[in-house]
Formats: sequence, structure tokens, C-alpha cells
Amino acid sequence: MTTTMDPMVDVPVRKSVSVKVSQAVAFRVFTEEIDTWWPRTHHIGKAPMKKQIIQGRVGGRCYTEQTDGTDCEWGTVLVWDPPRRFVFAWQIDAQWQFVPDVEKSSEVEVRFTPEPDGSTRVALEHRHLARHAADASAIRKAVDSTGGWSGLLQLFAERAEHADQAS
Repeated sequence: MTTTMDPMVDVPVRKSVSVKVSQAVAFRVFTEEIDTWWPRTHHIGKAPMKKQIIQGRVGGRCYTEQTDGTDCEWGTVLVWDPPRRFVFAWQIDAQWQFVPDVEKSSEVEVRFTPEPDGSTRVALEHRHLARHAADASAIRKAVDSTGGWSGLLQLFAERAEHADQAS
């Protein structure tokens, strides 16, 4: 028996938002300050999340510190090009568990493009979803939902604009 994959499964999920901050501020808030805007409900650890962290370098870990003292990995930084872009491996399956093999994970690229008016366009592309094999459709549906990247980018935008006003 041959199983056919949904042709939409490997179409990248693309979302974007414009923020009224500089490229450098947008990049910093998205990466270094992710813990200030990422919702505590969005994590895969066994214990409640204490802190969300992206290590700013190629090979850096994307992980959460848990209230029980453990760390929970969820990704690996593949490209680090501040303040223009970064790419990370999305190492999470449809059961919201960590997948250690980067070859079996999708990728998320986030680009920060300055606009003539001083704002920054933040464009996110979640691609290579077919690498998740049987989980691909479920993951695509989750990240493309309002509780997925759209909602997360809105939280980021609110925080970025607030962070710029505070400085």
C-alpha cells in the first residue's frame, strides 16, 4: 500500500509583522529577550517553564529552563546573522516532544528588514515540514493556526514596540 502525502505539507508557513522599531531592536527583542514575550503556555517541558532562551550563535541551543531545575531543548540555531536574520531547527514533533535528530526537523527562518520609515518588517518562514514525516500535517496545522506563529508574532510586536518606548 502506498501512502500519499498531502501536497500542502511542504509548502512553507509564512507570517510577517511590521514593528515600529529599528532592525537592531527587533532582532534583540526576538532573540535575546524572547523570554519577555513568549507565552508560558507554549513549551514542551514536563515542569512549568521558568525561562525561554535562544543562545545567539551557530550551534546555540533553543531551550527552556523549567521550574524543577531541568532544561528542555526544542531547537538548534543553524544561522546567526544579527541583526538581519537567524534560522533554527524546529526539533519538536506533533506530540510536542523533542526530536534530537536535526535532519528530522523543520527549519524556521526569521528575517528583519528595515523599512524607509524606520520600522522593521519581520518575516518568518517555517519550512521543510515534510522532514517530520507522518507528523508533518499536524505540525503544519499547529504552526499555521492563530495560536501558532501568527499569535506569537503579535506578542513579539507588542513587546518590541513597548521595549523601544521604555528605552
